[in-house]
Amino acid sequence: MSSDAMTRPTYGNWRRPRRPGFGPLGLLGTVVAFGGLLVALLASLVSLMAAIAVLVPVGLFLAPLALRTVDGRNIYQLLAIRIGWMKRKANGSTTYVSGPLSRRPGGRFQPPGLLARTKMHEGRDAYDRAFGVIHHPGRNLYTVVLACEPDGGSLVDPEQVDVWVASWGDWLSRLSHEPGLRGAQVVVETAPDTGTRLAAEVLPRISPDAPAAARAVMEEVVQRYPSASSEMHTYIALTYGPTGGPRRDVDDVITDLSMRLPGLLSGLVAAGGGSAYPLSAERLAEVVRVAYDPAIAPDVLSARAEHSTTGLEWEDAGPAATVETVNAYKHDSGVSRTWMLTLAPRGTVRSSVLRGLLEPAAGTRRKRVSLIYRPIDPATSARIVESDRRSAHFMASSRGGLVQARATSEVRAAEQTAAEEAAGAGLVEFSLMVTVTVDSEQELPDASITVRNLQASSRILMRPADRMQASAFTCTLPVGLLPWEHTLVPYQVREAL
Repeated sequence: MSSDAMTRPTYGNWRRPRRPGFGPLGLLGTVVAFGGLLVALLASLVSLMAAIAVLVPVGLFLAPLALRTVDGRNIYQLLAIRIGWMKRKANGSTTYVSGPLSRRPGGRFQPPGLLARTKMHEGRDAYDRAFGVIHHPGRNLYTVVLACEPDGGSLVDPEQVDVWVASWGDWLSRLSHEPGLRGAQVVVETAPDTGTRLAAEVLPRISPDAPAAARAVMEEVVQRYPSASSEMHTYIALTYGPTGGPRRDVDDVITDLSMRLPGLLSGLVAAGGGSAYPLSAERLAEVVRVAYDPAIAPDVLSARAEHSTTGLEWEDAGPAATVETVNAYKHDSGVSRTWMLTLAPRGTVRSSVLRGLLEPAAGTRRKRVSLIYRPIDPATSARIVESDRRSAHFMASSRGGLVQARATSEVRAAEQTAAEEAAGAGLVEFSLMVTVTVDSEQELPDASITVRNLQASSRILMRPADRMQASAFTCTLPVGLLPWEHTLVPYQVREAL
């Protein structure tokens, strides 16, 4: 038994990207610090008071940069979030109303916020299956969403799990070679089973001539089974951007995506994704509609079971009204709160580290766990791993006396990452977001305790997305929204700072 436990594969070796610059100051703070010292030295040639007059403003500017929270945010970033929240609250952006009584043209229920300007298109892949394409005109991005039914991990040999993980890692590394791919998103959504599908399958098949006892047993099964079961959906959203060259129209992009889908789907099947298929425009609209109004989930399932279609369009997939508060997001029949990852598990973990977080949570209406990936191209990956390798060796050798255990671990991790990248592995940046939806605001404290317990069992640290709950809620929907693509300052500039 102990031998089995020792041979089970472990995973890990993820590293937080290192910022350029001296300590917590970053590149901007380092440039200002050295520039201020140089000016102060020159000013000291004139008088001591002139040097002090230079150093005091520099010190006051650098102090908020040096003070950082656990997740790495400085004082200026915290102030920017609060100022942005007060500005949105003052101009009424925290409240959204749609439909016939709103000021929106056409009186439709367009999705709000970051999805307000999106447009839905539809194409056909090589197997003549319909797939929806979400177009983000502001950034000229296109998103295609895949759905899969992963194989369960119960009664599966550790060797098979290791093969699945390796295949998933290979699929992620292939994304860095996808032309124009900006990011990928994996969303696992869980909710209590409504029993609609079971009733639609069982009740019409009961024979009118069946004994009364048998009919009573089947009806009781249909009535009681959903209370002890749940439904789980897995979506993979891939977002593509311009690849350079002449600007392409929507039809060209849809044709290009239709040729890529078969290869992407086959990779998901090899990674344990089970039956994988693209989502049509109608199914995408249903997913978003149910997320904003969880109470209509049984109606959507009933309409699909009875008529095999709902006729829902993207322009009607949004909510009728939403209200954003500091720590919650109220939308139609639900109230949601979203958490963001601040620290990944340290050390090595088993393949089941996120199982508790992905499973249905008691006392919640719906729960979505969103893993967001940003593949890095091979040239940039090589530069990053070599820079991390040099930094780890420098930090380990710069301390006098015995080398600390953590510094030694950093060197080993950096060497392993460099070796794997040189052997052809890909480098991917990732983050995680969790959204929990309940029926009323009074249930949010219990949901927060549930999430806190789940993140403790998964060995991760998360914080609530306070003062940005609406945007965070939208980013956990399977619509391919990449947070770094929707910021005022481009992420390339922010990383340099």
